[in-house]
Amino acid sequence: MTGTPSPEAALTELLVIMARLRDPDGGCPWDLEQDFASIAPYTVEEAYEVADAIRRGPDPAVLLDELGDLLFQVVYHARMAQEAGWFGFAEVARAISTKMVRRHPHVFGEASARDAEAQTRAWETQKAAERAARAETGTLAGVPSGLPALSRAAKLTRRAARVGFDWPDAAAVLDKLEEEASELRAELPRAEPARLADEVGDLLFVLANLARKLELDPEACLAGANAKFERRFGAVEARLAARGLAPADAGLEAMEDEWQAVKSAEADRR
Repeated sequence: MTGTPSPEAALTELLVIMARLRDPDGGCPWDLEQDFASIAPYTVEEAYEVADAIRRGPDPAVLLDELGDLLFQVVYHARMAQEAGWFGFAEVARAISTKMVRRHPHVFGEASARDAEAQTRAWETQKAAERAARAETGTLAGVPSGLPALSRAAKLTRRAARVGFDWPDAAAVLDKLEEEASELRAELPRAEPARLADEVGDLLFVLANLARKLELDPEACLAGANAKFERRFGAVEARLAARGLAPADAGLEAMEDEWQAVKSAEADRR
């Protein structure tokens, strides 16, 4: 195929490839063995890889590749649903198109354009109506249980905040954080795994709320911290290697010295 195909032609080609992979007569044995449950982890993984490609910086080739992998997951699930007689890819696309039109009356209807805050309120009102139509009741109904735990904590409490159940400001959340840290410290001597897990969970939950109150994404904050740790520890290993030392042989004190040196070098470059 030469040139740039139309979106319709490219999507049709992908759908044909997916059908061929799942064809009982000559398809891929691995693909034929899969079902929704076995493919779901790959779908989550591909979504994370898209987010990671965006976080790492603008590289159109990488982002294109990751978006293709994610699209393939949607096509995969739609194909299995079609085989089950439920729906096909066309119904998936039509359903999301209908939903987007319904949730944007200021764009597709007669309502005039509104500011972003008003649009957000209208969006949430529409989503609440959709949840009610699905008989999902309660302020916290419909928050996906499969979300990463930090993201879900922020989303749950964002919902609760809409009905007035929230800390007044970030400073109040910090006070709560200190309270939870004290409770965890009190449990340390007993070292009961269930109690420690409960207290650590409370601490993480409050941290997710602190990020929310500061209008930050807790997952992005933690991802940034992970990347920083990887970068700095890699630099520590490199500095030790230059001295002929492996981390396991260097000892904690030497590693801490190198860690502080790496941090200082980063600060000097800012």
